[in-house]
Amino acid sequence: MSLLYNKDAPKRATNLTVNMDLLAKAKEMNLNISSILEKALIEALKQKKRESWLTENAEAISAYNKHIEENGLFSDEMRTF
Repeated sequence: MSLLYNKDAPKRATNLTVNMDLLAKAKEMNLNISSILEKALIEALKQKKRESWLTENAEAISAYNKHIEENGLFSDEMRTF
């Protein structure tokens, strides 16, 4: 199972409101609208989870960056570049 969503969950029919011309052109091109929507939703969920994680961890990230800025990295003296 994906951490983002359950890939094995059953499919469910739903009603959507879509620009009529956009829908017609997609059908003319034999595009699988359901598949495209699922892929777009996955990407939107990933982005929202990323934004949420960054917000939730902003304080820790800032503290870590400040610590590194003030003290450097443990491996700094071992670097050859």
